[in-house]
Amino acid sequence: MKGTWKLKLRMWMTSILMFTIVYILVMVAGSYLGVGSYMIWLVASLVIVFLQYWFGPSLVKRSMNVRPLSEAEAPHIHQMVQELADEAGIPKPEVGLSEVDIPNAFAYGRSKRSGHIAITRPILGLLDRDELRAVIGHEMGHIKHNDMIVTTVVSVIPMICYYIALGFMFSGDRDNGGTIIIGILGYVFYLVGQLLVLFISRIREYYADEASVEFGNRPVALVSALYKLSYGAAKCNDQTIADLNTNRAFFVNDINNAKHDVNDFRQIDFDGDGRVSDDELRRLANSDVKISRKNGIMELLSTHPDSLKRVKRLAELENEV
Repeated sequence: MKGTWKLKLRMWMTSILMFTIVYILVMVAGSYLGVGSYMIWLVASLVIVFLQYWFGPSLVKRSMNVRPLSEAEAPHIHQMVQELADEAGIPKPEVGLSEVDIPNAFAYGRSKRSGHIAITRPILGLLDRDELRAVIGHEMGHIKHNDMIVTTVVSVIPMICYYIALGFMFSGDRDNGGTIIIGILGYVFYLVGQLLVLFISRIREYYADEASVEFGNRPVALVSALYKLSYGAAKCNDQTIADLNTNRAFFVNDINNAKHDVNDFRQIDFDGDGRVSDDELRRLANSDVKISRKNGIMELLSTHPDSLKRVKRLAELENEV
């Protein structure tokens, strides 16, 4: 697939940097406590990452309440998945139904051969066939690129840093400056790690969008789907969003920014019919998109690209198609 070497390079560099962060923190904490040696710290760091790699998909499945969706229940969805898998040149992923109260879809798994695509119940009936196929194609792109396991693995590293920081800062040994320094270092690494996770998450979304188009889906169908999914998430109550916050990177769009995204989509939905047409997307492709400083900061703290920048890229792909 065109240009995916850049995605793979960024994922590898981010993974190496994240592993280095957790190794340094484990090494500093171990040295202070007088526990272990360099080899033990290295093994401990590798074990932490391996456990997340091995159990991560199961944790995602459990936290998102996914059950198998049989072919008898949804033959049209299985047909879409099979067609898209053939286009991607990978084995057909397992298909699941997620019983969460927000319209969306996501992919998870350890490799192309163990990939899973899940749709949530509220997405059924919300999207038309072309929109749903474009969304599933987006998720197939994640499996094709093997980027979902990278997100699963690296996302745990900031939390390790956070708990180490918490343990040392509130250890009760306030007279010892070493514990406070390690705690502060852990918190700094936690913040840096979170920004790196968000960065790699945003990058992979652009590539998954392009993959969906390469698999035969119209960019305009994916844009309309994103519009509807944002609107659906915006109507959900705050508790539903909060319950799914830790897994939001797996979704097609950032559910935390749904209300803001709806406002962005309304700017390009010139006739106000709740979807983006070919003409509306063509108008966007031939115009400049500038995001405000506020939106730029919001994007840095988001799991997904700014919606207008993302749609602008899809509009350009529509012209190429």
